Amino acid sequence: MKWELAIQDFQHYLRIERGLAEHSISNYSRDVKKLSLFLEEKQVHGSPAGVGKEMMEQFIYEMAKKLNPRSQARLISGLKSFFEYLVFEGYRKENPMVLIESPKLGRKLPDTLSVQEIDQLISAIDLSKPEGERNRAILETLYGCGLRVSELTGLKLSDLYFDEQFIKVTGKGNKQRFVPVAKHTKKYIELYLNEVRQHMSAQRGQEDYLFLNRRGRQLSRAMIFTIVKRLSEKTGLQKKISPHTFRHSFATHLLKNGADIRAIQQMLGHESITTTEIYMHVDRSHLQGVLEKFHPRN
Repeated sequence: MKWELAIQDFQHYLRIERGLAEHSISNYSRDVKKLSLFLEEKQVHGSPAGVGKEMMEQFIYEMAKKLNPRSQARLISGLKSFFEYLVFEGYRKENPMVLIESPKLGRKLPDTLSVQEIDQLISAIDLSKPEGERNRAILETLYGCGLRVSELTGLKLSDLYFDEQFIKVTGKGNKQRFVPVAKHTKKYIELYLNEVRQHMSAQRGQEDYLFLNRRGRQLSRAMIFTIVKRLSEKTGLQKKISPHTFRHSFATHLLKNGADIRAIQQMLGHESITTTEIYMHVDRSHLQGVLEKFHPRN
């Protein structure tokens, strides 16, 4: 089995069997290509089925000199998945990565924005331009529903259940969930729909997407990042933010105001409650109030 064919088959496996997003598939594939180039430089010829544990240790050691711990961990995870796939398909008998450990990573607390900072960013949008209404609706949806970027760009007109006060969101692994939509968020989506979206000519196959670019096509992840970056620069915000910061702020503000963490877990689409619990560490100021209010000794 040649490397190029193995990578193509691995991509199909990740896409169909594991249901990963294209962004994740691209990262995994890039890591496997790094390994094939490394073996080529070392003049180690052969198929992926013949790579041994010693060679993998050497590769990881060389890459560790160039990558930070988080990137190392992702590289190791991607290669483990690749060789697990080869074992699963019967191309190999064992995974040469099985005993290679990832570097220990401290849990990184997410950056958040205050309500005032979010209002400041949204107020900086130029509503005199057609994309202004769209961009305001985008930020209000990111913050109001706690969506991932890929979930926002994939949102469709047929996913809007405004009469029931919900939107249908397709998350990681194509798993779907219903997220409540507040009247405030609904108002700005409807403004965009009535003032801008209904007057746009969507390209064939793109008619159902909610947020479109000027050419009538689905917005890209990069475009959402650009919108947020430009607004951050315009307002002089002294924080490094991304579209994901709105999702973190959504969860943090809900928790701070007394929302149940399991309800937040469902809205965010986290499989494990431990993923949601990271927000418990972002702002502890409300915990004293919870203790005083609910503990019988108080």
